[in-house]
Amino acid sequence: MNFTNFGRYLLLLKAVFRRPEKFKIYLQAIFKQMDFIGVGSLGLISIISTFIGAVMTLQIAFQLVNDFIPKTIIGSVNRDSSILELSPTISAIVLAGKIGSAISSEIGTMRVTEQIDALEIMGINSPGYLILPKIIAGITMVPLLVIISMFLSITGGYLGGTLSGAVSPAEYIQGITTDFNPYTITVALVKAFVFGFIITSVPAYEGFYVKGGALEVAQASTRAVVVSCITILACDYLVTQLLL
Repeated sequence: MNFTNFGRYLLLLKAVFRRPEKFKIYLQAIFKQMDFIGVGSLGLISIISTFIGAVMTLQIAFQLVNDFIPKTIIGSVNRDSSILELSPTISAIVLAGKIGSAISSEIGTMRVTEQIDALEIMGINSPGYLILPKIIAGITMVPLLVIISMFLSITGGYLGGTLSGAVSPAEYIQGITTDFNPYTITVALVKAFVFGFIITSVPAYEGFYVKGGALEVAQASTRAVVVSCITILACDYLVTQLLL
């Protein structure tokens, strides 16, 4: 059954990436989705990233009680863990819940109210018209949100560490600037690109093939979030294995 779903998912993507009829109409939809995915999620990502950075700094400081380990290591560990794992993955899972459920519900409601059938009768490529703008917005805005999340997570670590007295401002700044490897940001952005694609395409698939009524739309929405989160974690492992 899972192979059947995967095959239908690939066939849907093939229809999504078919050449659009009028790119101008798609362009308006892309900007609308960028606003929903990017600007609409900015506040939530900012709050979560700042607090996760602060908590991580306190936990690292709690574990590094050895006098032989310099406190500057707190900043460097928080920096690398935020860039490589926390910012891309936590942001993606949060966005899968917020954006994924909305996309699945929107397309699922259109399916059960026969709006998608009406589009197809008019000769419009409904997968491309409904899903392509969401995917383009996802692979564009999720990496931008992850970059903001990285910055705020490291800033949150600074605030949490210095306000609690776990690390001095000079030690933390020395830690985040020492032995920095820019390649970690490349890995994080590749993850963000992949996650952005998953967050938009998987819920769209779940919503597109809904059958029934309001109850089935709700079930598809829940299933979309669960499948997206599992796929994100699996792809997180694969990308890390390939790039690191």
